Amino acid sequence: MSQVRYWVLTAALMVGIVPEAACAAPSACPEHHAGGTAPDIIRPQLAAETRELCFQEYSVLYSGISRTPLAAAEHLTRERVEDARGLQRENAFHEEERLPPGQRARLGDYARSGFDRGHMAPSGDMATPEGQAESFSLANMVPQEPGSNRCLWEGIESAVRELAIQEGDVWVLTGPIFQGEELQRLNHRVLVPTSLYKAVYLPSRREAAVYVAPNAPGMKWRTVSLTQLRDLAGLNAFPILASEVQGRAMRLPEPRPHNVRGSCGETRTTVATDQRRGSSRGPNPAPATPPVTSRAGSGGSGNTVLVIALAAAIACYLLYRVLGRR
Repeated sequence: MSQVRYWVLTAALMVGIVPEAACAAPSACPEHHAGGTAPDIIRPQLAAETRELCFQEYSVLYSGISRTPLAAAEHLTRERVEDARGLQRENAFHEEERLPPGQRARLGDYARSGFDRGHMAPSGDMATPEGQAESFSLANMVPQEPGSNRCLWEGIESAVRELAIQEGDVWVLTGPIFQGEELQRLNHRVLVPTSLYKAVYLPSRREAAVYVAPNAPGMKWRTVSLTQLRDLAGLNAFPILASEVQGRAMRLPEPRPHNVRGSCGETRTTVATDQRRGSSRGPNPAPATPPVTSRAGSGGSGNTVLVIALAAAIACYLLYRVLGRR
């Protein structure tokens, strides 16, 4: 591909214009997609130099322009999640040799960058050693802020696995969102997302919604519909779903990161207002537990000190009266 065409396509991807035309292609690995249908790329600029890569337990639509996946597709079932819980994680990040050298991300691109290699299809979803090893392909990674990857995003991944346990199965699509005209690149090669999305579809309820969170430290996230995701990410996550399902966001369970005293600190989860306007059906997220704080001289402890002081004064007075009579 010529340098001129490369930079024109890169600029179009950064601007994020969504034309009316759609770009759809048959999937080579339909078992990872709801109804066997891969996502439709609505933004043609994203489709340039994009290819599908099939893995044992997930697939990705990979962009040679951003050198990241645009979407990672999974079908999580109750049995798969339970099997994955007993599997020991082994970090073995590797370059994807099926990609042309000029389009693949390299290990050196992430070195000393300050960003994590953030899984789109998480290793915690993989039920076999082979599947877990494949999840560490750089074709499945985006540059992710450590404060996001190790905290809120881990909580979102765990919440989706719990949905699979509760409902029996869930179709998942995860990927980056690129917004703005000035985007950062690692090593002048790998494009850094501004936000991340995780779309979920529950066939048992015929309901869907999308987690969206900034690629930044903190606990802020929001729920959007699949229709809103089209505008944000430039793709139709589940093309088989009816328009009324795509336009209505179900209520998603609140992420509860496990590393709350590590990467997350004491920060409370903040949910955007459109989460509260979601469907009333489905799991009701419990309110976040606020951090424990102490204030000197407040509440019941202050009253206890006062009672003890008063009792001591009375005892001293009585003792004085008794001794004074002797």
